This record gives sequence, C-alpha cells and structure tokens, in this order.
Amino acid sequence: MRDVARLGHPVGHDDEELLLDEGTHMKHEHRMPFGASLNPGGGADFRLWAPAASAPVLICWAPGGAELRQAAQSDGEGLWRCHAASADAHTSYLWEVDAGQRVPDPASRHNPDGPQGPSRVTAPRHFEWDDNWAGRPWHEAVIYELHVGTFTPQGTFAAATQRLPYLADLGVTAIELMPVAAFPGRFGWGYDGVLPFAPHAAYGEPDDLKALVQAAHRLGLMVFLDVVYNHFGPQDNHLGAYAPQFFSTTHESPWGAALNFDGEGSHMVRDFFVHNALYWLNEFRFDGLRLDAVHAISDSSSPDVMEELSLRVRQSTAGRHVHLILENESNERRRLAATPRPGRFDAQWNDDFHHALHVWLTGEAHGYYKDYAGDPLDLLSRALTHGFIFKETSRLAGGRRAACVPAPAQPLCAMVNYVNNHDQSGNRAFGERLDRLAPPPAMEVALLLMLLTPSTPMLFQGDDFAADTPFLYFADWEGELREAVRAGRRREFGHSEGTDAALPDPCSLETLHASVLPWDQAAQPRGLARQALVRAALAARRQWIVPRQPRLLSGGHLARKVGATGLHVRWRYSEGPELWLDINLGAQPVECASPEPGGQQRVVFTHNRAAQGTAWPAWSARWRAWEPA
Repeated sequence: MRDVARLGHPVGHDDEELLLDEGTHMKHEHRMPFGASLNPGGGADFRLWAPAASAPVLICWAPGGAELRQAAQSDGEGLWRCHAASADAHTSYLWEVDAGQRVPDPASRHNPDGPQGPSRVTAPRHFEWDDNWAGRPWHEAVIYELHVGTFTPQGTFAAATQRLPYLADLGVTAIELMPVAAFPGRFGWGYDGVLPFAPHAAYGEPDDLKALVQAAHRLGLMVFLDVVYNHFGPQDNHLGAYAPQFFSTTHESPWGAALNFDGEGSHMVRDFFVHNALYWLNEFRFDGLRLDAVHAISDSSSPDVMEELSLRVRQSTAGRHVHLILENESNERRRLAATPRPGRFDAQWNDDFHHALHVWLTGEAHGYYKDYAGDPLDLLSRALTHGFIFKETSRLAGGRRAACVPAPAQPLCAMVNYVNNHDQSGNRAFGERLDRLAPPPAMEVALLLMLLTPSTPMLFQGDDFAADTPFLYFADWEGELREAVRAGRRREFGHSEGTDAALPDPCSLETLHASVLPWDQAAQPRGLARQALVRAALAARRQWIVPRQPRLLSGGHLARKVGATGLHVRWRYSEGPELWLDINLGAQPVECASPEPGGQQRVVFTHNRAAQGTAWPAWSARWRAWEPA
C-alpha cells in the first residue's frame, strides 16, 4: 500500500517547475529527480535510477569527439548521480551499466538518433513562451485527433504547425496528438514508446514541438497529448537490465510485462510516470493529456497511481485550465467528475456511442460490436442521454463485455464522442474510415449527431474534408518482431500465408504513405462541402450549446424512438430550458405528429429538412432550443 502522506512530494526535489520571468516571456523547465539538466553554475547534472547496477559510468562526448568517462555515485537506494563540468546543451551522452552495456537515458529529453543512439542534454529555458495563455474551460472543447507522421506529407511538428490556422477557422478548439514519445524505427503509431520524455526524432526537435504548442495557443487552440503509462514497447527497452523494478512480478498486461505500480520499488516507477505527465504539461505547456488504455494498468495501492497522477497534476497546474482524459474500456464512473477535482479526470473516450452508431450504420456485428447488435438505435439513444451504455465490467476474449448491464447517467460533458478515431480505422484490416462504409448522407448526419450534442465532440484527421484514404496500422519493426507482427495481422483478419497479397504490410513504408492525408482533396467539391457542413455545425455549437454547458443537468435527459429509424431527444438544463433533437437515421422518411409542450421554440440548426412539418426526410436532423412558457 502507498503512503498517502508522500503524495505530491517528488523524490529529491521540492519544486515541480522553475519559472523565469524575463519581460514579456516565460521560460519553463520541469525539475525531476532523474535525467540530465544544466547546472546554473556550469556543466550538467546526470541522474539514473539503476538499482540492479553495481557501478554505472556516464559516457559523454567532447566537442571534438573524444569519449569522456565518469563514475557515478550512489545514494544507497538505486539512484546514481554525477556532475560533468564540461557538458553543455549540445552534449551527447550514454550510460554504461554492468557488462559494458550502453543504454540511453530513460528520462532523456532528446534522442536525435532514436532510442538506439545517445541521449542529448537540452536547455529547456532557452525557449521563450508567451505568458498570456491559461487554457480554455473543458466545456468549450472541440477536439481534433491527429497523427503527426501522417497529418502532413512531411510528417513533422513544423509542417503540422502550418495547418493549425485551418483547424482554428474550422471551429476546432483543441488538437490531440497521438503519442510523440520516442519509439523504435522510422514510423509508427507511437504506442510502443521506450523513451517517454523524448519527442520522436523523425518529427523534429523538442523546440519544434514547443513551437507547435505556442502557435496553437496564439490561435486559441488547446493542445492535448496522448501518453502511454501501461507498458513499454518491446524493442529497444533496456530497463530490465538495470532497473527490473520497473516491471511487475504479479501483474501482466496485454502487451507483456505490466509496469510495477504497487510492488517493491514502485515508488520510483510511480514518480517516473507522474513526472512525465508534469513534464509535458509544464515544460511543453500542453493543455491536457489523454491517458491510453488505463484499464490495462494494474495497481492495488490506495490511492492508485491514476489518482496520484491526477492529484499531482491539479497541484502543479493551479491557475490553468488543464484537462485529463481517459481511454478506459472498463467504464469506471468513479474516476470522472463534472468539474476538475484532484484525483479525478475530466473526460473519457466514449466507445459506447461509437459502437452503437457504427453497428446501426454498417450492420457489422463481429467482435466487440456484438454487444451492440440487439437494438443499436435504442442503445444509441441511451448513449445520447446517459453517456455510457454499459456499466463497469471486465472484458472477455475478443473484446466483448462479461456482462451488459445498463449504466446510470454520467455527466455528458465528460463523454468524448466520435464517429472515428485512430483505433476504429487502424484496427480494421484495410483501415477504412466510416466514409467508406456508410453512404455520404448517413456519414453527414452521423457527424452532425456527434458535433451537436452536449457531449464533447472529437473529429479524426481527414473526416473534416471527407478524405478517402485509409488510416492503417503501421510500425517499423525489425527482425523476428517484424515477422511476428505480420503473422499476427494475418491471423487476426483470417488471411493465410499464401493468400494475403491484398493485406497491407504493417511494417512497410508503403503502408505509412497510404495513410498520409491527401490535402488536395480538401480543395475539391466534396471536401469543401464537408468543411462547410462541419464549420456551420460548430458555429451553431458555439452559439447554442457551449454557453449552456455549465447548466446542463447530470441526469433526467429523455429520448424516444420515432418510427423505425427516428429519435427524438431532449437534453435538460437547470431553470428549465431544453435542447431538442429530431433525427432520422434511415434511408426512408418517418412521420411524427406527437403533441409538443407549450413554451417558446427556436430552430437552431437543420440538415436535409424544412424547419416545420411532421415528416422527417431520410437522413435528416433538426435541433431546437426550447424555453418554458
């Protein structure tokens, strides 16, 4: 069990962040008990947690290329330290642990040659930040998920920065970057990172990422980062050789050894990942984090590492709007709060909404979609009014729930809804978007349903201009791992060794290139029409939904079916106002002649239908603001 008294006190340092005010700019450096940092008196300090090493040696390279070796001193608890007087912001270094094995710094801020190369000292305080950005409240969030490597043809932070004005003009208020922490190879999704503090070198320098964040802030955009705290990648991860305490001896994860958050030595493991969260939020000024697959984090401590992370983040970022988002298949309601609270999280990706809508539009009912195949329209109506469809439960093989018990109402603003994301396309054999699986009228009304409810909407890159390219799974693995991944994809999708010619090779550069966004399509008639639809919907959201969000009730919302394919939904606010939606999610008209209560109505958005009339045309929708008499 963890000692509650030590929460919020990082090992060896009292200050979470050093702020230097210089005129109109701020300079930020997150301070932590490991890694390398410049010493104000000259040189640099180096720290490595290596409890299984007997005598680590720091290896640095002088400007002329000469190798310098320096023995480290132990604090008696596995933390090794040394000071290199000649080191500066361009010094490359490695650690030599037992048996001559050379490894990068696991807390490296920069590994310009990737995880197999040396780490490099950085000067975080050299980047000048504006001092006038405190973020935006959560109820204003309209998220756009993107993968840096495929968002632009160049696949860099700098190139992505050039596209930010387009997103701001569209009405997006936050971008969410898929993981950028250093991972092996030239390309990948980023979920198998091994150096959590170092931006992936192929995307650019650390300062390029900071420049992206700063440019976003100047446009009024928040920036969220996807982080992975449930495992390390299987390649180029050397921690087991000198810090085996990083890995649990009692828990497993879907990707191999689980991280040790509750066993012997777990205090440093917890601090490592908590500091990682604080590092991105404070040194890079991210506005929030999306924590990947927290259902795969095993921790029997109380409070657990998730609660500790939230608490430390709230303490460290007071005065800023900083948001914590979960991916959590377990639907743990206890982790969410309608307003920021230490130990709790602001939102969760809502797979229930996506899965019910996907089954309704496509008819697919395999794998985890089977749980939504009975009456997907009824389940979708529940997602619109309650958030989660199913209560917290474990998963069976294939992703299905062990039990499908209806969930109580959740704070709807804490639900992140989407019609597509990296998983929902990339985990398909051919990476199809919903645009390829449903007819255009269906896709349009599905997008509007996601964008114009009190839940928080999230677009996936390219859906804003109806891109027809796939988003495939790709990873630049080598050797036996490469062949194992290829064979695994064949097994998963039923392709035998001799008949998989059409199955994209996940380890091929061609698969990456096939997933790059085709920005030329954004200027074509179909792309322009989709942008106009999204832009108009988000304008209506800003006017009619966002201002009311703080008054949204936490329950009591209503939905009923209309005919075979229609839904009438009412979301309620304190003091009486309601938002009404009439939507036909089918290819045939439906009739609705039900009496409506008195009061004042105003049509705020329509799609494929007139403002009045009892007939609901195919694939149509109408939103109304209602006030009691």
